[in-house]
Amino acid sequence: MFNILIASPRGYCAWVDRAIGMLDDILDMYGAPIYVNHEIVHNKFIVNYFERKWAIFSDDLESIPTDSIMVFSAHGVAPSFVQAAKDKWLRTIDASCPLVIKVHNEAKKFIKEWYKIIYIGKKTHQEAIGVRDNDLENITVVGNKADVDSLSFDPGQKLALLNQTTLSVDDTKEVIAYALEKYPDIKLPGFSDICYATTNRQEAVKELVKEVEALIIVGSKNSSNSTKLALIGERASLPSLLIDSPDEIPEDFLKWIENVWISSGASVPDSLVQEVIKYLESLWGKFMKEIVTAEEKMIFPYKIKLS
Repeated sequence: MFNILIASPRGYCAWVDRAIGMLDDILDMYGAPIYVNHEIVHNKFIVNYFERKWAIFSDDLESIPTDSIMVFSAHGVAPSFVQAAKDKWLRTIDASCPLVIKVHNEAKKFIKEWYKIIYIGKKTHQEAIGVRDNDLENITVVGNKADVDSLSFDPGQKLALLNQTTLSVDDTKEVIAYALEKYPDIKLPGFSDICYATTNRQEAVKELVKEVEALIIVGSKNSSNSTKLALIGERASLPSLLIDSPDEIPEDFLKWIENVWISSGASVPDSLVQEVIKYLESLWGKFMKEIVTAEEKMIFPYKIKLS
C-alpha cells in the first residue's frame, strides 16, 4: 500500500487556459479547418483533441491556402513568421501568452536603445526562436554558464538580460548570477521573466519532494515547464517519471514506495492527473490529500480579433 499526495497548484495556468479557450471558440465561430503555427500548447492530449476537431498544426505557410485563418500559438511567434503570414494573405489571430509578449516587448525596447541582449533559454524552443527573431544579430541565446563564457562584446557595449518564461527558476538564477559576475553593468528587466505559474509549480514540488519516495509529473516531453518539474525529482535522487498517461508507468516503479508525489505541467488538463490517480488507486494505492502551496487567481481575458 502506498499513499498518493497531490500538488496544488498544478496543471493549466491562466495563459494555457486562455489559448485553449480561444482555439475552441475560433473553431466554433469560423469552422474547420483552422491552422495553427506550431502546437497551440506543448501537450500531446490537447494537440490530439484539436486535431480531431480539424485544427491543423503547421509552420509550412506554402501548404496553407490563401485567405485561411491561422492562430499563433501560446508560445509567441517570430515577427518574420507574422509578416510571412500577412504576405500569404492569411487571416491571423494571436493566442500568444501575455507574459511571452512582455518579453518580446522588452527585447524590442532594448534593441531600440542600442543594447545587445543575452537571452537565457533553449535555442530550439518555440518561445526562444520567436524572441530572437526580433533581431538575429543582436540577441544571443545562452543555456548555461559555458555559453556565457563564450560571449565576447566590445568594450562599452550596452547589455541587457532576458529569459524564456518556462525555465527552471534555480537554473536561471545560476546563469543570471554568472552573467552579472562577468558583466556587472548588464541591464535586467523590471521584474522576473519567469512565468508565475512555472515558479509556483516548481516551488510546490520542491517544498515536499523530501517527504516522498517517488515523483510522477504528468506532462509531455516537449514541454519545458513539465521537464523542469521532473528534473527537480531527479536532482533529489528520487525515482521520477514524466508521463502523458498512466500506461507509461513501469510495473516495477512503485515497488517499495510508501508515498508518491504527483504534479503536472502548466499545459496539462486535470483530467489526465485524475486518470493517473485512479490507475494508482487500482494498484492498491490510496489518495491521501492535496497539498496547496500557493493560490492562483490570475485570469487572462481575450477577444477573438482577426488581423
